Amino acid sequence: MRILDVGEITRNIKEMCIEANHFLTEDMRAAMETAVKQEKAPLGRQVLEQLQENLRIAGEDMIPICQDTGMAVVFLEIGQDVHFQGGSLEEAVNEGVRQGYAEGYLRKSVVKDPIYRENTKDNTPAVIHYEIGPGDQVTVTVAPKGFGSENMSRIFMLKPADGIEGVKEAILTSVRDAGPNACPPMVVGVGIGGTFEKCALLAKKALTRPVDQRSPIPYVKALEEELLQRINRSGIGPGGLGGSTTALAVNINTYPTHIAGLPVAVNICCHVNRHAVRTL
Repeated sequence: MRILDVGEITRNIKEMCIEANHFLTEDMRAAMETAVKQEKAPLGRQVLEQLQENLRIAGEDMIPICQDTGMAVVFLEIGQDVHFQGGSLEEAVNEGVRQGYAEGYLRKSVVKDPIYRENTKDNTPAVIHYEIGPGDQVTVTVAPKGFGSENMSRIFMLKPADGIEGVKEAILTSVRDAGPNACPPMVVGVGIGGTFEKCALLAKKALTRPVDQRSPIPYVKALEEELLQRINRSGIGPGGLGGSTTALAVNINTYPTHIAGLPVAVNICCHVNRHAVRTL
């Protein structure tokens, strides 16, 4: 049994909230650099170059990459041999978000109630997903999610007879409907299978997979590659102003499902696709 003080969770999440809002992960940085080199449309290339300049200034001057610093989504993959001490794990996570958004001068965008909408003034509570597995380590992923792209996300409860072609059309429909509103070039996270809520979680988690890593399942890998090509032929382009770089990646996760269902969720993220990952 490994003892871990929840104060470590708070400290790391505080730092990760600031890190994710100021710096891209290496895979996203490389994908953006490749996109600038490959984009043939002059206006599309100009938009990508402006985004690159924005990223440079954000990192050098410690200014958030985007004014929408997101709602904090936190994934905790907890080894079953870990015992937490020092207080509530959930409170420790929210305290890390509270400190990170205060010390990082990040915009507070969370409201207490979805109808009455009084701002909590510290960007809490976070949306927390727990997963228990073997071992004595804790992997923390902090993914601040802006709502320009979040609002473009969709869930489809398809019939099994719709098959893979129905899945493709659902994903392409989501991207076409999102158009420029998701701040392309986007990353498209997809969940297929499970239940209504499970496929949405699969799609959200898919956004945290490095964009240079394809699914290990052969047919899913082929689907990711086909959809990326088709999305980039849509002509939406960077900033929605035309070009061949509408998406940087399509990441798909799958899960077993019921004989009567084929749930599909599409969770779109803008060009920054912010997240930070640490193992404690």
